[in-house]
Amino acid sequence: MERMMQSTGRFIHRNARPLDLVRWQFHFEGGSADSVLKVLACYQNADGGFGSVLEADIWNPESSPMQTWSATEIIRELGITDADHPILQGILCYLGSGRSFDGRLWYKVIKSNNAHPHAPWWETEEDTTDSDDYNPSAALAGFFIRWAFPENPFYPVACQIARNAYAQLCSGERENGMHTIFGYLRLHEDLLASNRPDIIDLNNLEALLREEISRQIEWDPKAWEHEYVCRPSQFVISRGSPFCHGIEDIIQEECAFLRRTQSEDGSWPIPWNWSAYQQEWAIAKNWWKSDRIIHNLRFIRAMGTP
Repeated sequence: MERMMQSTGRFIHRNARPLDLVRWQFHFEGGSADSVLKVLACYQNADGGFGSVLEADIWNPESSPMQTWSATEIIRELGITDADHPILQGILCYLGSGRSFDGRLWYKVIKSNNAHPHAPWWETEEDTTDSDDYNPSAALAGFFIRWAFPENPFYPVACQIARNAYAQLCSGERENGMHTIFGYLRLHEDLLASNRPDIIDLNNLEALLREEISRQIEWDPKAWEHEYVCRPSQFVISRGSPFCHGIEDIIQEECAFLRRTQSEDGSWPIPWNWSAYQQEWAIAKNWWKSDRIIHNLRFIRAMGTP
């Protein structure tokens, strides 16, 4: 682990954007959460939402649900507990405003992405929920329920989104991808943390998610080498996760895989590409490498052996 830290640290300090540098310092060099929040605030717009390439595949400066969800993930990794923090309050304001919301779901992809460099999967002819995909709506609803007061006018709407998301998962009528299932994990986590077991059946949701995780994971490590497929770290990054049970062996397989496939410069290959904007993709790819370094080393540190 020490050898991996040395090479990855050099890569981060040489290549990472400021946000990922302070995230690295927070997780591995004794840096502070406040330092991360100060940089994260630079990506927050006046409406409380996030844009401006917070998600490295979307260079749209306008606020969007997907980039705002990315901000909630950083808040979560920092362990922030202050519900009154301005960044968190801004997010609640954006989510409750009705912007990029069709009355049932927040839009997954917004048309204004088209005017800026982006990965092809973020282009759309109109604002869309992508056929009622609960990515990122399930996670955003959970976040809202966890941090907003029940008196907030949007609170019952967020609760209904959670109920509808759960009903759709229970129905089995829609094929959900790994990113959507991850959003359901966040919903489960936030409803537990907010002590709201009355909104949906959390025990049954957990059982459903265990089945989904087993189905989503690519169990053949050979396929991880060159394909964009689901690995255990998509769903669990700490031993405290209730979803580690039953996949312990494949978790250790991934730890070994990551040790084996680390590049000499300390990074890991990025298994996707853009079909256009190749100059911008060269920059975004480096940003993703820094993000994946942080993700992978947090996973190894938590789940692997020294």
